[in-house]
Amino acid sequence: MNYDVIVIGGGPAGYVAAIRSGQLGHKTLLLEKDKLGGMCLNWGCIPSKALLESAKKLVEVQRAEEFGVTGIDVDKVGFDWTKAASRAERLVKRLSKGVESLLKKNGVETEIGKAVLNSPNEVLVNNRLLTTRFVILATGSLPMPIEGDVFSVKDLYPFKELLKQKSLPKRPLILGDGPSAIEMAQFFSMVNAQPLLVTFSERLVSMADPYISEVIGRQLQKSRVMVKAFSDLAWNNAKRLVHHDNWNFEYDALINLADRQAVLPETKGFSLDLHQGFLQTNEHLQTSQKTIYAVGDVNGLSIFAHAASAQGLFAVNHLSGVQGLYPPKAIPLNLYTYPEIAQVGYGEHQLKKLGIEYKTADFPLSANGKAMAEGQVDGTVRIHYEPRYGEILGVIIVAPQATDMIAEAVSLIELEATVADVARMVHAHPTISEVMMEAAFIAIDAPIHR
Repeated sequence: MNYDVIVIGGGPAGYVAAIRSGQLGHKTLLLEKDKLGGMCLNWGCIPSKALLESAKKLVEVQRAEEFGVTGIDVDKVGFDWTKAASRAERLVKRLSKGVESLLKKNGVETEIGKAVLNSPNEVLVNNRLLTTRFVILATGSLPMPIEGDVFSVKDLYPFKELLKQKSLPKRPLILGDGPSAIEMAQFFSMVNAQPLLVTFSERLVSMADPYISEVIGRQLQKSRVMVKAFSDLAWNNAKRLVHHDNWNFEYDALINLADRQAVLPETKGFSLDLHQGFLQTNEHLQTSQKTIYAVGDVNGLSIFAHAASAQGLFAVNHLSGVQGLYPPKAIPLNLYTYPEIAQVGYGEHQLKKLGIEYKTADFPLSANGKAMAEGQVDGTVRIHYEPRYGEILGVIIVAPQATDMIAEAVSLIELEATVADVARMVHAHPTISEVMMEAAFIAIDAPIHR
């Protein structure tokens, strides 16, 4: 059977690409080996954020007396894992059905099965050989296996199975130092477990601004999350124990949320170029075979679902004749911690490496009326800007709704706005978004509330 576009992988990169392809009139087939929505919708982004929200609600209830709410016996307030997991599963099912409906609405055929690239224009699936003008690979990534033999693979607790567990681990050992590992470590702490976060890099969330690493370090300390470097630990698998000098930790679950590696497609008779284990692409997201595009974290350009979706749209537009270069100027980095953290544009480490002259202005939530009213004053907005003309180069937000607030900063950077532009913009009062304006006033040396 002949197609215009075959998309392999049904996650945020793949299903968005397939929908866009259908909208543009291409005969499109989406192949997914497991469940539509991929890792993000079914076992990652959505269920993990649902669990985090359940944990945050627990913390809010525990603080209710501060706000004049009486009658709550804090000693009896607890976390029902079964109900929280059930709620997360309901959300996943609802969104998964929504994806399926959208694909049908836009004329996209779908099929469950493992795809093999028989040639740059042929795909083998379920014993059928299909031909296509273009292939879009959106096969994603998985946590990288840990090097060495400190423990066996069978000891690893697969995160995608977490929702199926009848009870929550009480002393989980979480491997990793990226967003997912940080979020889950804080989640377990908020629901009164005792997590240990084992890191591999010198800096937490190494792709982010160093200031974010400092903030996360303080958050984890405040949340009573133990943090140890992998290289410092000795392992006793038989006793499910790690130790260092006179310190030891006995764990009941080993969760691998370390840096990810690409899930590479099987090919026959040809190969695709790789770069550091990911599919190498050009500025149009084409692989070494020009009829094959690679989008999402299989190409190593970003680990975030919103970047994956943007790449899927870009690839379909390009194969349809719409010219352009990837990436856009501003792709946000979000952490759904407590409070949330978001960044867009250049971080300080990147500015220094590139030799870009910059200045920094920030304003704390502790001086914001809405944040004080909400009892959430632990946070700040920080702006990196070019000193001569004031163009905004990067923004960091630490606030309860930082992952939503960052959209303003994305627009500002895409439009090459200046700090003077932000200072002129009217921000509603009282809102936490005013902190962006206040930081901009400081940048132009005209602070209002400082």
